[in-house]
This record gives sequence, structure tokens and C-alpha cells, in this order.
Amino acid sequence: MKSVYILLSNTGSLPTRAIKAVTSAPYNHSSISLDKDMKRIYSFGRRKPTNPFWGGFVEEDFVQGTFSWYPYSTCAVYELKVSRRTYQKLERIIQAFIRNHKTYFYNYIGLLGVPVNQPIDVPASYFCSQFVSETLRRAGVTLFEKSSALVTPDDYRMHEDLTLIYEGPLYEYPFLHSYAWYHPKKYRSFPFRKYMKQQVKSEVLGIYEEEGRTYQFRDGFIKPKKILVSRKWNNLKRLLSIHS
Repeated sequence: MKSVYILLSNTGSLPTRAIKAVTSAPYNHSSISLDKDMKRIYSFGRRKPTNPFWGGFVEEDFVQGTFSWYPYSTCAVYELKVSRRTYQKLERIIQAFIRNHKTYFYNYIGLLGVPVNQPIDVPASYFCSQFVSETLRRAGVTLFEKSSALVTPDDYRMHEDLTLIYEGPLYEYPFLHSYAWYHPKKYRSFPFRKYMKQQVKSEVLGIYEEEGRTYQFRDGFIKPKKILVSRKWNNLKRLLSIHS
């Protein structure tokens, strides 16, 4: 027997909070992983963290992807036992999605059918929970009798064939690969100024130093700048409150 893993998550973003206000479900995004450490994890969602309206098939990345913009995300991880043959089918199905990822889009219209219990299938389009259900169904695992276009993340939470192995903060998941990258508290001591100088040299001026330490930040160029600005702003507010 082999195991696949279904990750249910809540980033706390504005769209997620809006969905949660309607569904009252603790998690509103679902992904499927072929590994316990989440190295190979797939779903339908934002292609870029900064654009919630451009969606499609994504290989989710905890270091530089959408999740990295929400370090205090919560999650639940469920294990599903499958046969070795089913696992191999899943690998082939997902590889087909990877090869043709540009041809797939997010099924925004399909979301409208869920509240009224009317499945809306759009060719080459899925939303997250629909993708997970349909991928498993194609591999021979039918978790639900209803159409995949009606499956919600909360349905997985209630399924008796899924075993909960973890629930809590996403970046405290004990099996997460490259665990040392993820702790948000490490940003307090991150060398912002040295990092920004390095980025300007390499990205703007094209100067690369062969020797010396290379600083890495999981969210690319924009996020550390935002954190640095917010930190300065918080310091200013603190000073103003003291003097007032």
C-alpha cells in the first residue's frame, strides 16, 4: 500500500475570509500531495501570489509560492491509503497536468454551482477541491457519489476513509521539507539591508560576487521590502504614542 495526502488550508487572505463567512468551514483550499513532506503538492489556485484572479493548475511551493505570503496559515493533513497501482496512475495523471499546465484554468464559474447543488463543468477548468476529487476518481478512487464539481474542502474533512495526521499551523507541520526555511520569527534577525544591496547589484546592475555570503529570502524581492517598511512604520507609531 502507498499513501497520498490531502492538505486542507486556510491562509487568512481576504478572499479566504470572504468564503469562510459564507461556508463557515475552517478550511477553504485543498491540495493533493504525493509525499508526506509535501515536496510534490498540486492544486488549482493562484498562478502568482499577488494576483488572486489569475488561477489555474499550480505546483504549490511553500518557499516562494502563495503560502509563503501567509506564514500564519492553518491546515489539516489527511492520509489516504491506496494501492501501488493506483498511486502510479495518480503520478501519470498529475504528470499530464504538469505537461499541459498552460491549458488549464480555474473554474470560477463552477464555484457558483456549489451553493445551489448544480454542477457546472467547464472544459479544462477546475477549482481546488474539484481537482483533487477528479484526479482521485480518474485513478480509480471514488470518495464521493456526487459530481466532483460539487465537492468542497469541508467534504474531505468529514470523510471516514481519510485519516487526520496533523492539524495546526501550516509551517509547524513536522514533516514539511526544508523545515528551517519556514519559521516566521527568523525574519526578526534577517539582514534586510545586506539583502537589498545584494538584490540591487544582481538584479539591477547585473553584478554578481563570486565570493561572499548569499542571502536568500523565500518571498523574492517585494516581500522583504514590505516587511521592512511596515517595521519602520510600526516603530514610528510607537514613538508617536510615547510622545503623545
